[in-house]
Amino acid sequence: MTPKAHRTPKAAPGPHAGRRFTPEEAEDLLLGAEVEGGELIPQGSNYAFAVQLKSGGVAFYGVYKPASGERPLWDFPYGTLHRRERCSFLVSRFLGWGFVPPTVIRGGPHGEGSMQLYIPPADNSSYFTLREEGRPELPLVAAFDLIVNNTDRKGGHCFKGLDGRVWAIDHGLTFHSGPKLRTVIWDFAGQRLPGGPVEDLRRLACALEDAAGPLRRELESLLDPGEVDTFRRRVRAFAQDPKFPTPQEYRSVPWPLL
Repeated sequence: MTPKAHRTPKAAPGPHAGRRFTPEEAEDLLLGAEVEGGELIPQGSNYAFAVQLKSGGVAFYGVYKPASGERPLWDFPYGTLHRRERCSFLVSRFLGWGFVPPTVIRGGPHGEGSMQLYIPPADNSSYFTLREEGRPELPLVAAFDLIVNNTDRKGGHCFKGLDGRVWAIDHGLTFHSGPKLRTVIWDFAGQRLPGGPVEDLRRLACALEDAAGPLRRELESLLDPGEVDTFRRRVRAFAQDPKFPTPQEYRSVPWPLL
């Protein structure tokens, strides 16, 4: 992979068949669209809704996670999970890796929450089927989870879309100040991330050192400053020594696996 500055921006799946949008165009659609209907997604411990959206003549689907529907947790501040979803998208977009669907924070039927572009998955796709395919994006997902400190990477949170791309979703449990990596992706333990993505991480590390930069400022508007500082140090450390860790105990793997 080459540094982001030399890449063509990746397009997000289009709300209409045959159309594709840049992440920035998809963000504008998500922010400006009217919610025309939706229903509760039964899986998960927090409330999430599959919603129908329309912006002008463009109709599409999103996943809406209101802050009011978050279950109180002992280790994450209440009402912050939707912000962490947005931060995960910002980091993925900055790196140029592009596997977190466009995600914004906006109002909805149940108040403020995250709104993410819905990505139709291929049948039965998961991390485990992608691993069988030998998808080269998987080390990037593992590196991403490491730097954002993902506490809940289940196999079903990583899948192949109908567009053939690898996507990663459900990033509410991220950016905690304490070490909390919990994931099914341990296949790269002890290995080193190759050079191109490491350069992406170095760019990210430099951007996080700039207190006045747009990425740092938006992250600090959504997270606790201590969480941003810990994230900054975690990125810098991994960029300097990009070796994947090994699982320490049974809590390193989520349950259920899917």
